[in-house]
Amino acid sequence: MLPKNKKIDVIEKLLSLCYEHNKDALFIMSLMHQYEERGSLSKKQLQGLLLKAQKIREIPAHQIAAVEAIVLKMPTRDKTPVQKTTPAISEAETQIAAALAQTEQILAVYPFHKQVLLLRSKLMSHQSLTPQEQADLNKFVKILIKK
Repeated sequence: MLPKNKKIDVIEKLLSLCYEHNKDALFIMSLMHQYEERGSLSKKQLQGLLLKAQKIREIPAHQIAAVEAIVLKMPTRDKTPVQKTTPAISEAETQIAAALAQTEQILAVYPFHKQVLLLRSKLMSHQSLTPQEQADLNKFVKILIKK
């Protein structure tokens, strides 16, 4: 019976079975060395080990299946770069921009119009206009600009 802290290491077992089959395999030797040094292998390394182990007929299927289960549990890291997307301009921002353009039109003709200056300061702080303020601005454009 195994002590409580001792676990069966299926990766080490599979590495040793592959090594016993071909003692000159550099790939298996490097994996064994890395496993002894770090205590683990990456998902790609384990997949490479599985490819080698599946070619050897003397290795029992349950040994290969145990390592396959470990590989399936490991996360897949995707190294594709994240694409930067331009933020879509919301409807409120387009309305603010249009209203700001209208205030600039009026202020070009009447630079000290107090109501329009008030509306412009509100738009510059990215606050949308109330329906009454929007109606007043449209009225000012109609009266003052299209004389």
